[in-house]
Amino acid sequence: MVLSVRRRVAPFRAHRTALWVVPVADLGGVARHVLDVAEVGLPGWRLVVLCPEGPLAKRLRRAGAAVYVAEFGPSAGLRSSIAALRRTIRALRPDVVHAHLAYADIAAVLATRRTAVLLATTEHGIAADDAVYHGTAWRAWAMAKVHRTRLAATDVAIAVSQATRATMQAKWSAVPEIAVIPNGVDPMPPDAVTGPGKAAASSCTRGRAADGGLRVLSLARLSREKGLDDLLHAFVELRRMDPHAKLTIAGEGPDRASVQAAVRAMGLTEAVDLPGFVDPAAAMAEADVVVQLSVWENCSYTLLDAMTAGLGVVATRVGGNPELLPDGCFAPSDDPRGIAEAIVRQADDDERPCLPVGWPTRREMAARIVAEYERGGAR
Repeated sequence: MVLSVRRRVAPFRAHRTALWVVPVADLGGVARHVLDVAEVGLPGWRLVVLCPEGPLAKRLRRAGAAVYVAEFGPSAGLRSSIAALRRTIRALRPDVVHAHLAYADIAAVLATRRTAVLLATTEHGIAADDAVYHGTAWRAWAMAKVHRTRLAATDVAIAVSQATRATMQAKWSAVPEIAVIPNGVDPMPPDAVTGPGKAAASSCTRGRAADGGLRVLSLARLSREKGLDDLLHAFVELRRMDPHAKLTIAGEGPDRASVQAAVRAMGLTEAVDLPGFVDPAAAMAEADVVVQLSVWENCSYTLLDAMTAGLGVVATRVGGNPELLPDGCFAPSDDPRGIAEAIVRQADDDERPCLPVGWPTRREMAARIVAEYERGGAR
């Protein structure tokens, strides 16, 4: 199927509607982004979310957001997804259709051909190394061609980090101007008290737990690009320094069985917990340091949340991470001893990372998105 390229001018009405198109039902980084915007609202706009039935739709309803549930996404198939999106567009007559994730991007271009609706996209997950998400060179080449074509049919393109924008430009020869709008987070209130050290999160410091070893936390999809094997090797080194250290590897994913097998093979069963999906705030309240050894990150909510919670952070110097973190937080993924030493430093260091100065709040993020809608409609 060929994606047609067209330019359009959206006929903005007094009552403007943005239809956000999300092809996933479960909670994850993109769902978090959608929920955050739904909770604070798009200033001057009505937000409606089209997504499959599931945890995301339930959370959106609890937040009071307008939700259209349909058979949409990879499990529904492209033809059914396009039909569902077209029905929703006819019912809502939105001024903007804003797609999130590649499947929605492609469906949105095909569903909005020969319409006056403005088409927007936010890129949440692109990596410099094609193997991270595509596996084979042929698939990477084919998807790059598709993305170049659909971007030519897009009016508003947003990236969540400077690294994301640079990679889009390098791989897809992106046609529209790409705005960088990082994931917004709200600082904790000055009187917020969390975690083992019971230090105010606004000070960006928390004491190491006095009643035991270090508590290390991973909050990530259980898949190879998250570097969980590297984390386990580093944790073996950490246990030599701190025999009472504990590791929680929270999340789900295709590599759960292999991670569990590695934990057993390394003799770490008593020290490592794999609880599955957890409430991030609750998990961070019981941790000292968050470790994320990903092959690539764009704008990690886990790292942002760790900073707002006053936790220590150890991460790889990849993607958008250097836009978030100071040098003291980085360690190479292939240096288990260096990672362990960085964990110890971050646990005891009063200079743990804080949000960079000027980092947007959720409301500021939403306002920047609206500004891009306005700019795109004026072109």
